[in-house]
Amino acid sequence: MDPRINMKKQGEKKEYPTQAVERFWETVPTVWDRVRENLRSTATTQLDITVEQFHILRHIRHGKNTVGQLADARQISRSAASQTVERLVEKGYVCRLERIEDRRYVRLELTEKGTELLNKAYAENRKWIMNKLAALTPDELNSLLEGLEPMRKAFL
Repeated sequence: MDPRINMKKQGEKKEYPTQAVERFWETVPTVWDRVRENLRSTATTQLDITVEQFHILRHIRHGKNTVGQLADARQISRSAASQTVERLVEKGYVCRLERIEDRRYVRLELTEKGTELLNKAYAENRKWIMNKLAALTPDELNSLLEGLEPMRKAFL
């Protein structure tokens, strides 16, 4: 084999990570921004909740179940988190559970209505993503699937 060809291939291999990083930054943030914007739009227009209320519901679903934990997760004041929780309680999406032995500790949980609301938001977002992916050919979808696996492996 011609050594110049081998050196060229080695040079190309060194460029792949750089090209992958560039393509990552060209693609992932933009795609994620559009997915998040669609989810926010669904929350505010179809489900009649604010973006902050949506985020609070999402965090409660993922185990942040006190006002303090929610404030920390959202990087907002406890009073702002408490006000948002109060509105969600009034709408029937969240309930407060007090400990009998320590009434200062109040755990928050999604109600069935709150769970249904989040499920609807995520279902609408999945449907939107499916509509976007429907424009791809089967070969493009296969390439996407094959490309996402190494990304998942590298980052997760």
